[in-house]
Amino acid sequence: MTDDTIPLFAFPAVQGKKITAAFDGGRMSSDGGVMLLSLAERRLGVAERLARCVPDRRDPTRIAHTIADMIRARVFAICCGYEDAEDLDDLRSDPAFKLACGRLPDTGRDLCSQPTLSRLENAPGLKDVIRLTYALVDQWMASYATPPARVTLDIDDSCDVVHGHQQLSLFNAHYDERCFLPIHVYDAETSRPVAVILRPGKTPSGVEVRAHLRRLVRRIRARWPTTRILLRGDGHYARPEAMTWCEDNDVDYVFGLSGTKPLSRKVDDTADAVRTERALADLDVVRGFAETRYRAGSWGAVARIEATRLGLDIRFVVTNLDHGSAEWLYETLYCARGQAENLIKLHKTQLASDRTSCRSACANQVRLVLHTAAFWLMLAVRDAIPKSRDLAKAEFATLRLKLIKIAARVVEMASRVRLAFAAACPNADLFASLPAALMPRGP
Repeated sequence: MTDDTIPLFAFPAVQGKKITAAFDGGRMSSDGGVMLLSLAERRLGVAERLARCVPDRRDPTRIAHTIADMIRARVFAICCGYEDAEDLDDLRSDPAFKLACGRLPDTGRDLCSQPTLSRLENAPGLKDVIRLTYALVDQWMASYATPPARVTLDIDDSCDVVHGHQQLSLFNAHYDERCFLPIHVYDAETSRPVAVILRPGKTPSGVEVRAHLRRLVRRIRARWPTTRILLRGDGHYARPEAMTWCEDNDVDYVFGLSGTKPLSRKVDDTADAVRTERALADLDVVRGFAETRYRAGSWGAVARIEATRLGLDIRFVVTNLDHGSAEWLYETLYCARGQAENLIKLHKTQLASDRTSCRSACANQVRLVLHTAAFWLMLAVRDAIPKSRDLAKAEFATLRLKLIKIAARVVEMASRVRLAFAAACPNADLFASLPAALMPRGP
């Protein structure tokens, strides 16, 4: 039935026909693809895993929204581009969101509101936040059917600019901003997030790096005692304390290393040869590689020496690996860590994990955990796409545009609920194949 009280608005006429419009299309959602996220969450169980880490101190007789339900609603909203908790005030009655969270679109209770979510983010104490962070590591390990023989973990930090004086925020002269520098850890083979840790906006010290690595490796080896672990990172992590700990605990590493004059002098012969070769052949670029020792022979270092028309550029990495050529160690093994920066970009800019605006550091860590859960769901949807399709390697913003932001009419009937998607959807065939691919695996 048409509601005559809804005001009409007009568009320019087309071929002499007047165009009028109104928001009277019925129970429709602009985020019909949230149902794919719902299937991904059921398969991964990430909401229940995180909910178990947060004690529910509320009166059981007055609970309308379980912690798992609140986490689902918040994570689904982040995936759909609604990164602020206040967005749930508008989405809580959206029929597709309600259906994705396990509630009937018309007769079911509305989802939680912004104040409820804000209380959730601020409720966990320090011990609860630590459990939530470890739950991310457990989620990553649970994604493997059997313990792998070897894993490569990329570790890096990223500037998270703040606009206030939140706990742990500091002024960083390099970025010329007051910020956090959270640490991100990713599985290089699968692009899956392993851990995200909020920390002050300053370069980590050797003692801090060692502490983070010790806790991470201890958690992994509790379930995977025989798995070889290789850590890759930039110069922030090439600290004597961290490298000594890795060698004492049988952990492999490849870290970037800041060049020094004494270190550069050790590769002078190779540098002269590279410079001479470029000059004699009048080439634009000539590269060479050399191996040397760092800190009185304590650690093995590899130098990449590049001569161009603009001069000489020398880069170093330090490693405890005893196999592979200098060229392979630098160009194939170490440079591959650049993919971690792309993953951080997905996490920070396309899932808006830099919305760490809470006053409390614990609350901001909870937000990082929720945004990482959203990363898991988007990655699960992308992994379910056949490799022959272009979207199989798409960024999250493209997946959101092509598969999540799809209009759907939601009709609740006596015995079933029907979703009617737009007939002109460009990716209708792909969308229709994904529910079967995302169905939870059997026991």
